[in-house]
Amino acid sequence: MNKADLIEEVQRSLGVECSKAHAEKCVNTVLASIQQGLQKDREVQLVGFGTVEVKDRKARMGRNPQTKEPIQIAASRTVGFRPGSGLKDGVR
Repeated sequence: MNKADLIEEVQRSLGVECSKAHAEKCVNTVLASIQQGLQKDREVQLVGFGTVEVKDRKARMGRNPQTKEPIQIAASRTVGFRPGSGLKDGVR
């Protein structure tokens, strides 16, 4: 499922009174709110679905796959997701 499919599913779930534009606005608002929550609190917890959180990666040594020379990989931030029990049970 991609974003367009998700928008169509939201529109279908909300019924005939919901336009595709309104469903797209709803999806975009949820995604923007999750991004703001990560910037502010570094974690967004959706009970029954999962937790999205900012993770810090330490600097480390890596290898250039073409030349096999060691290279220094800088520290960085990434986003991680831990599924909740409701989501895990839903895919079994």
